[in-house]
Amino acid sequence: MKKVVLGLSALCMLALTSCKEDATSKIDSDNVTAAAERDASSSEYPMISFEEKEHDFGTIANGTPVETKFKYTNTGDSPLVVSNIKSTCGCTVPSDWNRDPLAPGESSEFTVKFNGKGTNQVQKTITLTTNTEKGSETVKIKAFVEPDPNAPAKRAGSAAIKPAQ
Repeated sequence: MKKVVLGLSALCMLALTSCKEDATSKIDSDNVTAAAERDASSSEYPMISFEEKEHDFGTIANGTPVETKFKYTNTGDSPLVVSNIKSTCGCTVPSDWNRDPLAPGESSEFTVKFNGKGTNQVQKTITLTTNTEKGSETVKIKAFVEPDPNAPAKRAGSAAIKPAQ
C-alpha cells in the first residue's frame, strides 16, 4: 500500500512540475481589456422610478373587483429587465408587464387586479424581480373594504359551564 501511495505522489509531483510554458504567456490582453470593460459597466445598474408606489382604491364594497396600472420608467444608464411580478396573496393578481429589456429613459406599465375581498383596511404588496442593484422593488395597493350587507351576521359563541362532579 505504501508503494502505491508513494508512486501516486511521485506521479502528481511530476505532473505539476512539468509545465514548460510560463502561465503569463497564455493571457490574451484583448480578453483582459474586454473583462475590465464588462466589470466597469456591470457596476452601472438600471434604476426604476414609479409614478406612484402606492395606490389607494378608497372605500369599496366587499367582493367588488378593482384594478389599477403602475407606470414605471428606467432612470438608470443600462437596460432594465422586470423578470417577474408577484403579490403576497392570490387575491391580488399582477399581469401584462413587459418582459423585454427597457432601455434607459423608456417607460412601461403593469396591471394589478384585486378581488375586493377582506374586511376593513386591506393592504397588499406587489414585488417586482428586477436587475436593479437591490434585485427587487415593491409597490402597494390598499383599500377599505366595507362589510357585505347581505352576508349573514356572525353571532358570538356561547359557552356553558358544567357543574363539578
